[in-house]
Amino acid sequence: MPSRRSRSFSLPALGVLGRWGAGGLLALGLGLALLRPPAGAEQPVQRLPAPALDATPGDGASQTAVLSGGCFWGVQGVFEHVNGVSKVLSGYAGGSAATAQYETVSTGTTGHAESVRITFDPRQVSYGRLLQIFFSVAMDPTELNYQGPDQGTQYRSEVWVVDADQQRVAEAYIAQLGQSHVFSAPIVTRVDKLAGFYPAEAYHQDYLERHPDQPYIRYNDIPKVENLKRLFPEVYTSTPVLARPSAAS
Repeated sequence: MPSRRSRSFSLPALGVLGRWGAGGLLALGLGLALLRPPAGAEQPVQRLPAPALDATPGDGASQTAVLSGGCFWGVQGVFEHVNGVSKVLSGYAGGSAATAQYETVSTGTTGHAESVRITFDPRQVSYGRLLQIFFSVAMDPTELNYQGPDQGTQYRSEVWVVDADQQRVAEAYIAQLGQSHVFSAPIVTRVDKLAGFYPAEAYHQDYLERHPDQPYIRYNDIPKVENLKRLFPEVYTSTPVLARPSAAS
């Protein structure tokens, strides 16, 4: 079934207002965004313990991490403000290239999850630190097949690993968090091998930075960036790294 977000903000109208017009879209978007609390509202937002096991920096070359944590607008917005990250792309993971389009993914039948691909320098920010930020401020790992107002398997939380080192760190960290009982409900975030990542449409990229006053963004996603700044000041940067810097407005 389509998510609440996909019903309220469809197609490229997300950025250009489309058939609803400015007043109608804003009113509808705010009303639907408030139907369910933001992701993480049922869990206290806190800086979680750092991973006891982390990946090694290797030869210092850039690495990638692919994470799914509900709507990719907010997850991308968080990691664009992390020092050591050089690029964050919104996209789709878990399904095939043939179905990696927003309207198709929004049916919840493709196997895809809205995801972000993070390119980072492991000498500045480790893979384990990215996971710590992800679980602390970017999403609620106890929400199964939804995040906040967005429902469907395309909004599940998942860590997509690209090698055995990432898999070892991700599985160990989830087990560590579970054993420490930092959440009041079981963690349902999955860990799977990445088969492919497919960038989302251009109008989804840097959406939080380009539309900070949109009701959905203001209510659901701006608080995530504010929590990053508050809980992780040592890695927060006020200047985001944009996926499409020439398109910023």
